[in-house]
Amino acid sequence: MAIGDIIVGIDIGTSKVCTVVGEVNNFGQIETICSASCKCSGLKKGKIINEEEIALSISKTIQDAEEEASLKINSSYVTIPGKYITIVQNSIVKEVKDKFAGVSVKDVQNALMQVKDIEIPEGKVLIDIVPDQIMLDNGKVIPDPVGSLSSSFTLKAQIILADKDYVRQLNSIFKKAGLEIDGIVATTLAERNLVLDLNELHDNIMLLDIGAGNTDIGVFEGTTFVYTNTIPVGGDSITSDIALVLNISEEEADKLKKQYGLAMKSFIDNDNEIMLNTCKEEGKKVIKSSELIEIIEARIEEIFSIVNKDITSQGIKSRINNVVLTGQGISNINKSDVAGKVILNIPVKISTGRLISTVKPSFRTSYALVRYIASRPFAKSVSSSIDAQSDENIFKNILERIKEFFYS
Repeated sequence: MAIGDIIVGIDIGTSKVCTVVGEVNNFGQIETICSASCKCSGLKKGKIINEEEIALSISKTIQDAEEEASLKINSSYVTIPGKYITIVQNSIVKEVKDKFAGVSVKDVQNALMQVKDIEIPEGKVLIDIVPDQIMLDNGKVIPDPVGSLSSSFTLKAQIILADKDYVRQLNSIFKKAGLEIDGIVATTLAERNLVLDLNELHDNIMLLDIGAGNTDIGVFEGTTFVYTNTIPVGGDSITSDIALVLNISEEEADKLKKQYGLAMKSFIDNDNEIMLNTCKEEGKKVIKSSELIEIIEARIEEIFSIVNKDITSQGIKSRINNVVLTGQGISNINKSDVAGKVILNIPVKISTGRLISTVKPSFRTSYALVRYIASRPFAKSVSSSIDAQSDENIFKNILERIKEFFYS
């Protein structure tokens, strides 16, 4: 990464679009310049159903970010759900150009260009190369081989392919929003370094991001990205179930879910009575909290059961040591980790990543995307296309802010 690089990351979720603009500081860390979000329902069950709405939401977040940071944003990185991703493992042996001078940056960059030379299936397009392991000719594994005296090295990497039609839709959306796409990154791959703690980064982990409308699965064996997928159920599914069963409004259902959020009836302390304010059914204005929690429990069981079926069918369940939960769809529901452990029969915990508490939940994925891009090894350039606004525009913005301060 280069000091001063400005990276723009956009996460298109089921309920909103979130944008983060970050800058690489002198310590190689990401400083958030600004962040913005906008409600959006153009993505449903992982599918793009309204390009115009998504484009408008992206434009709104970019406009807000530009005004706050006094920048003109021309391009951005974007996340992609796991269901559109195929991971291909590949490795090559690369001869060093000058073994007496040691491995050069150019040698590694050439190896990265070589390792992506695979047969790409029809309907797929290459979007990312993830260097996984570099081994010198003496068998030593090293994270950065540059300068090492070795006649050759072996590069192991994951080649990330995406569905061509989905990428085509993304390009269309960004064009409508007046932006170029810098790169496309799988959601759980972006989140890994933010959500997992140091020990988990070297373990065999399944990362489950339970969002509003989707659950993204990411399986990592140490540094190796093994598998990803998307299940079209999430926190909104729980809200809809509550609204349907109790015959109340979605707004009240969401409020009750947050207030009484509990994943298992067996953990109820007091089976309180709950007054339903928007119930349309005569004679059913009051329920027990156990009735509400039973609805939540059923849907959470279903989410974990679908995940269990998916990783079992892929033949990777037995290799997973721990499961880490993240996402706004599950964060306010207590004992969801216990419910997951019961169904998956694997230890489950809520994410305790070192930086996760420093970022607002709604911006975690877009911030994680910016961090992922900034930490890409051996990249020539990672900066998004940014223009600084003129002094005149900056001065105008300052005057407007002063005016707001005195007259708001």
